Amino acid sequence: MVERLRGATIAVTNKVPIRRESLEQLPDLKFVTVAATGYDVIDIEACRDKAIPVSNVRGYAENTVPDHAMALILALSRSIPGYRQDVIDGEWQKAGQFCFFNHPIFDLSGRKIGIIGEGVIGQGVAKRASAFGMQVMFAAHKGVDGLGPLYTPFDEVIETADVITLHAPLTPKTRGVIAMPEFRRMRKKPLIINTSRGGLVDEADLVRALNDGLIAGFGFDVLTKEPPAPDNPLLTVLDRPNVIVTPHVAWASNEAQTEVWRQVVESIDKFVAGDPVRRVL
Repeated sequence: MVERLRGATIAVTNKVPIRRESLEQLPDLKFVTVAATGYDVIDIEACRDKAIPVSNVRGYAENTVPDHAMALILALSRSIPGYRQDVIDGEWQKAGQFCFFNHPIFDLSGRKIGIIGEGVIGQGVAKRASAFGMQVMFAAHKGVDGLGPLYTPFDEVIETADVITLHAPLTPKTRGVIAMPEFRRMRKKPLIINTSRGGLVDEADLVRALNDGLIAGFGFDVLTKEPPAPDNPLLTVLDRPNVIVTPHVAWASNEAQTEVWRQVVESIDKFVAGDPVRRVL
């Protein structure tokens, strides 16, 4: 990374970390723009010490991620993966009947959806879920009371939701926000959807909850390590009809990708003009 950036005035990065030891070797660097919203890959304190402004991109995923989350919810609530595989395997053909009922199907209307994360994307999911007639609950932050009427207590969401979908940042407080203690309290055996950050849910506990019948299924677009390591427990249940894992593509509609790079180019132009935008530092 230092070799690539040596002599550069501007750095564009996404997942590649830029830390203090690297910055010490990059005296020409004057600006960092992150092609993502999260900027934890940047050593902010080191950039501050060196007076290097940092910008990110924002709001580009306000449609694409909610769409993907709803697609996972719809596919799992209708058991589409299982039925699709049954047709591929010839099970419907063998049945000799015009209908073939082999997996559960449930309507979304009237069901409760618990949303963990009340930002733009969480709000987008709420809007879509409401259009399907779902009852929306925004979960209060775990262990926090008194957040106001928008929020439903965290424990109540865990205990009463038919669908739980995560749209929160990964922080020390949110890491493992759903693990076995939460799974054991899920009275409704919900679908678990995660299009945010893999570390929000304990993956080993998720698979155990699935095997123990504590949840109805799960749809994940994010994992703790990407691509997954061979020992990732989620890989052991990919063939289940109530499991969908997609390769971190919820953000990646054509429109969203275009917006990401529009903002990156804008941030460079504005920096050169002496007026940086979307600064995180």
